[in-house]
Amino acid sequence: MSALLDLSPCPTPWWLPERHAQTLFGALLAPTNRIRFFRDRVETPDGDFIDFDWNAPNLPRAPKRAQDAALTHTAATAWLDEAGRQALGLAPAAPALVLLHGLEGSSKSRYAQAITQYFRQGGWTVVVAHFRGCSGFANRLARAYHSGDSAEIRFILETVRARFPAGHWHAVGISLGGNALLKHMGESPQEVAWLKAAAAISAPLDLVAAGNHLSDDRFNREIYSRHFLRTLRPKVLKKAERFPGVIDTIRIQQARDLRDFDNAYTAPMHGFSDALDYWTQCSSKRWLAQLRTPTLVLNARNDPFLPEAALPGPAAGSAQVEMYQPAQGGHVSFVTGVWPGHLRWLAQRIETFFTSR
Repeated sequence: MSALLDLSPCPTPWWLPERHAQTLFGALLAPTNRIRFFRDRVETPDGDFIDFDWNAPNLPRAPKRAQDAALTHTAATAWLDEAGRQALGLAPAAPALVLLHGLEGSSKSRYAQAITQYFRQGGWTVVVAHFRGCSGFANRLARAYHSGDSAEIRFILETVRARFPAGHWHAVGISLGGNALLKHMGESPQEVAWLKAAAAISAPLDLVAAGNHLSDDRFNREIYSRHFLRTLRPKVLKKAERFPGVIDTIRIQQARDLRDFDNAYTAPMHGFSDALDYWTQCSSKRWLAQLRTPTLVLNARNDPFLPEAALPGPAAGSAQVEMYQPAQGGHVSFVTGVWPGHLRWLAQRIETFFTSR
C-alpha cells in the first residue's frame, strides 16, 4: 500500500505571504519561551562525545543561571548528575520525545524551544540530541556530522532509550536531522521497531535537488547558504588548527555555497568522493518505502530549500507513512496566529499524528 497524502493547508498569516518571509520570520523572529535543560554528555565509541539536553517531569526544574560558566551560551543551565540519571532510569512509563535538530541547530533553536515547551506542557519527557559540534562545544575529532549518518542516529536513539527505559519513545527530526532519521529508519526498520512513531519536518528528502537549489539559486546562496557558512566555516578552520594537514583550509575559506563546503570538507571527511556522491548516497527519499514505524513526513510545498518537484508522491512511501504537504509554511517555520504569531501549530500537528497511532 502507498503512503497517505494530506494536502490540507497550514493557516499561515496574511502578513507572511511567501516562502522566504515565512522561513526567515520563523527562524529569527517568532516569539518563543526560554526553555532550560539539563545537559548530559555521553562518550561515543570513537572517543568523541554527544551532548543531550533533557527536560523531564521527573527532574527538578533547571536553574535560571548556568552553574557552570561553560554552559552560559547554551540552553542548558546545569549538568545532569548521577542522581538525575538515576531518576530518569527509574521513572515510570510515560510518553517521551527525542528531537534531532537541523543544520547548525541546537536546543536554542526556536523550533526546538517551541516543540519542547508544547510537549512538556503535556507531560512528555523531551530530550534534544546535539550533533557533534552543535552543543556550544567543539567536538574532539576532525570529523563532524552529516545528513546521512545512520550510525550516529542509532547511537543517539539507543542512548536515550537506555537513559529512560520506561519511556514510550517517539522521534522528531528537523531538516537535516529529519533526513538522517528517515534514512536510518528505512535502512534498519527492525532496529527502530520500539519507537511508537516518528516525524520528519522539512527534511531535504532529495539532497541532490536541495543542495543544488541552495547553491545555484542566487537568493538561497546569498541568504541561506551564507547563514550556514557563517558558523560552519569557522568551526572547521578551528578543527584544522588542531588537525594540521587533514583539512583543506584554502578550499574552506573559498567556499561560497553548501556545494563548495561539502566538496571541501563534509564529503572527504566522512568517506564520500564529493558533494554529489554524499548527497546521492544520503538522500532519504528512496528509503520511505521501507519504513515500518508510523511516520509523519511534513514538507511545505513552498519550502525554499527543496523544490516542490522533488517532493515524493504517495507511491514513494509505505503504508506506515503519512505525507503532509501543505502549500504554505516555508522551511521549518509554519508560523500561525495573529501578529506576532507563534510556532505552536507544528508541535500540535506532530502531537496529533503521534496520539492517533
